[in-house]
Amino acid sequence: MKFLLSRGALAAVALSFSAIAAAAQENPECIAPANPGGGWDFTCRQVGKSLQDLGLIDSTMQVVNLAGGGGGVAFAEVVNKRNDADNLIVAASSATATRLAQGAFPGNTMDQVRWVASIGADYGVIAVAADSEIETLPQLLDQIKADASSVSVAGGSAVGGWDHLKVLIAANAYGIEDVRSIKYIAFDGGGEAVTQLLAGSVQAFTGDISEAKGFVDSGDIKVIAVLSPERLPGELEGFATAKEQGIDAIGANWRGFYAPGGMSDAAYDDWVSKIGELYASDEWKAVMEANSIAPLDLQGEAFETFVADSVAQIQAISQDIGIIK
Repeated sequence: MKFLLSRGALAAVALSFSAIAAAAQENPECIAPANPGGGWDFTCRQVGKSLQDLGLIDSTMQVVNLAGGGGGVAFAEVVNKRNDADNLIVAASSATATRLAQGAFPGNTMDQVRWVASIGADYGVIAVAADSEIETLPQLLDQIKADASSVSVAGGSAVGGWDHLKVLIAANAYGIEDVRSIKYIAFDGGGEAVTQLLAGSVQAFTGDISEAKGFVDSGDIKVIAVLSPERLPGELEGFATAKEQGIDAIGANWRGFYAPGGMSDAAYDDWVSKIGELYASDEWKAVMEANSIAPLDLQGEAFETFVADSVAQIQAISQDIGIIK
């Protein structure tokens, strides 16, 4: 009799968890922490459409654009007002990790939310002009080691931003202790940074593979390192990674989602499962290829560990260059 009751209780619990997970999908919502048209907006809208097309959600995902504070307004909204929402996910990226690491969301930390999954990445690159004598990343970093004032590196983000941090991650991994010695020059976007590289005003460029590829195809620049764990597929396979050159530097401008910290375990597990199914689908592989999104397949605990490691690394480097104390 006890066994029958136990089995019935377990069935009831399973049914309850299933109901919670199903309820989370009744009115699915995604917050894009920026105005329409950017990367976070794309992440919400494309993932929402693909989830519905694949039958992983039954209704259209509502996308709410909540701009402000580089994602800080949305983060505070979720933590303070939507903490127990089971139907809500929020678009995030390496920019989210950078701002959390640098304390740009006052009073907020990554532990206040639940990290769901990644849906790909745009890996960082370090490049030089096509006619440069520099052929490898160690050659560039050796030149910086010998005379940091002789090398200026251009990027499309502000000092302390993601483009700046990518070259510092590589330098730090190579054993350059004083990363403040590296001359980084910020421009308004990767295109302007590459223009200055071609003009000879700077000696190297740090950016993302998506913005560099067009200049590689035109023969203007050469990529000396991709900051990915392994070589990227397809047309990008010819670009050597920093890792295979002996420099353990990963710089992924990842895209993914976090969820409210008070989300139920059943709803969280359901979102993790659905994003995982989406990532594994042929439909999503086609979306990735069409939008130059590189592989980054992380869900649940693995993704949370990845974000935590990213935040810790960015925090340490930001302290080294005086962005934070």
